[in-house]
Amino acid sequence: MVVARRYLISGFVQGVGFRFFTEAAAAREGLGGFVRNLEDGCVEARAEGEQDGMDRFERALHNGPPGARVDRVMIEDQIPEGRPPVFRIDPT
Repeated sequence: MVVARRYLISGFVQGVGFRFFTEAAAAREGLGGFVRNLEDGCVEARAEGEQDGMDRFERALHNGPPGARVDRVMIEDQIPEGRPPVFRIDPT
């Protein structure tokens, strides 16, 4: 079953390779979507894919890369859009 979710990750998550970590985690799971830094210091991600891969992706987001400190991951269910399994880093 394909699911889609938006994630808002807070903590010490910018300047530590979090976007690259997220991109790699999504690629491992065959997910589509994007990740980007927000002006408030959080990281936002949107991902779409099979439920099992999304579960593993979420666990990775809760841990983050070495050097990061994840305080909170807010998760919002979204409507799947049929995105191809391409995950990108949004430069904004």
